Amino acid sequence: MKAVQLHAYGGVDQLFYEDVPDPKPGPGELLVKVAATSVNPIDWKLRRGDRKDAMPLKLPAILGRDVAGTVLSLGSGTQGFKVGDRIMGLVNRAYAEFLVAKPEDLTHIPDGLNTDDAAALPLVVLTGSQLIEDGVRPKPGQTVLVTGAVGNVGRTAVYVARKHGMKVIAGVKASQQKEAETLGSGQVVALDDDKAIAALGQVDAIADTVGHDVIQKLMPHIRANGVLATVVGAPAGSQGKDFRVQQVWSHPDSKRLHELAEAVAKGEFSIPIAKRMKLSQVREAQTIAEAGGVSKILLIP
Repeated sequence: MKAVQLHAYGGVDQLFYEDVPDPKPGPGELLVKVAATSVNPIDWKLRRGDRKDAMPLKLPAILGRDVAGTVLSLGSGTQGFKVGDRIMGLVNRAYAEFLVAKPEDLTHIPDGLNTDDAAALPLVVLTGSQLIEDGVRPKPGQTVLVTGAVGNVGRTAVYVARKHGMKVIAGVKASQQKEAETLGSGQVVALDDDKAIAALGQVDAIADTVGHDVIQKLMPHIRANGVLATVVGAPAGSQGKDFRVQQVWSHPDSKRLHELAEAVAKGEFSIPIAKRMKLSQVREAQTIAEAGGVSKILLIP
């Protein structure tokens, strides 16, 4: 099969679209024909070697966490799926024509959701929901500020927090305020405007997808006994404060993924797709995504 392999840590020139052996499902596994995968920040962070201490790779390595496709064959003892099922999930080695996965990491693609489009969802919607549900631990009536609210993780966090009855403030750049108003949050604040931050008042929680200088300016606005939940690591100076700091690392959850995919299929929220590119164009796709300013890029084998 064709796949994209990372031969060494570094730039996109270390990604090679090439022939590799076809994977074979073992007991309790299934073989998936990949219809689409997508580019996530973790992909280029792994490529560059940013995470090699915490997440070392055995090179050459196939990257890619999101998958949407169809079941081709089942290993012995595999339950819950049949050949031909449309599936999606949070997996590994998705930059390929085929992959082997565990059934517990996959779910059926809901009716009304295009197969390719489903590949935009797994990592970002699970991260956004886990940021709220595992990190913030929401209670109805509480106020949460979601930073980077128009990003893919952020817009999921806004949706999930609202469904839990929280009052949501969407934190964005001033240039994104109009777009943020479409998310249905009760309030929008420009995080690149110091006066707007100063006028923010106190919040019960911050769900942070941005980090850097922004979160430093926002931490004083967290109430005593509040929470700072983050997917970008605990910020400097956050230890010893009178609020809880909760780092959130995404993990597979097929049941929750299916629920969120159904919500997308019903139009309750969306993960915008900016580009659809061939898997063989992975160097260009990662370059575009790494530069920022675009939403999801799908890669089609």
